[in-house]
Amino acid sequence: MAKLRILLPLLLLLVLASAWWRARLGEPLTPVGQPTDSNAVNISAAAEKSVPEQPQPKEVQVEKTKLPEDPSPDPEPESKSVSANQPGLTQQALGAPAEVFYTEGTKTRDGTGKYYMGREIAQVMGHQAINWLERDNREDEEAPSRAIAALDLEPTDVIADIGAGSGYYTFRIAPLVPRGKVMAVDIQPEMIAFLETKEKRLGLDNVEAHLGDIDDTRLAPESIDAALMVDAYHEFSHPREMMQSLFRALKPGGRIILLEYRAEDPTVPIKPLHKMTEAQARKEMETVGLQWQVTHSFLPWQHLMVFVKP
Repeated sequence: MAKLRILLPLLLLLVLASAWWRARLGEPLTPVGQPTDSNAVNISAAAEKSVPEQPQPKEVQVEKTKLPEDPSPDPEPESKSVSANQPGLTQQALGAPAEVFYTEGTKTRDGTGKYYMGREIAQVMGHQAINWLERDNREDEEAPSRAIAALDLEPTDVIADIGAGSGYYTFRIAPLVPRGKVMAVDIQPEMIAFLETKEKRLGLDNVEAHLGDIDDTRLAPESIDAALMVDAYHEFSHPREMMQSLFRALKPGGRIILLEYRAEDPTVPIKPLHKMTEAQARKEMETVGLQWQVTHSFLPWQHLMVFVKP
């Protein structure tokens, strides 16, 4: 009995030490009557078997429509490509970026410093020069009556006098078109007022003074049979646009009649920038779609050049 009393405390101490050591190692203490880890696994497996398996919903396969990797945008409405050099069309009408027709360069005494197709544009002769336009010896110097006779007009023709100024040519042409009309076009309101006053004084009913713009004659499309420019074209600040405007205003087969002092002749007593060579004039007219027809050289100082709208 004495030995037993000694051994029991030792056994109890060993059990407590063992439990303490297992707790330090992290092993769970299984109380009496509780299942061990292996038993728990077996019970869980049995429980799973005892529960009827729930039917799983079938996965619906949705077929995806494959899009193009780089879808193209909706096509824009078809538009016609129009060349900036198409006859009779301005850049504004084309709706396109303005093409550069003009360059800036050295400004000479009588020039503007603005160049078109290699030619410096001359300064404008203002309404203050009406007396010079109406001078008494103009017939002797330029023979305008011979120029008018060469216009070859029909009585029913509508002719535009572009840069009409004082109307020197306008009122001399009017009797040649009794059933037609002379459109006296100028960009200076002072000139228009002068023309209207003179028209009333002469009692003419087939002359119409018409105010234009620097880049547009403002004449209706296909409304004229001919257009006359006498010593005026070389002063146009926008020659390309003005000629495109005139191209539109001409009827098919209509004519441009251009009088310019001869730059080829150094004896013509006119400032150089107020003259033009035939070659330069043809180049500038043809670029807007006009066709050269003839150049007359019977006038004392001027070319008389005729161009036709096809």
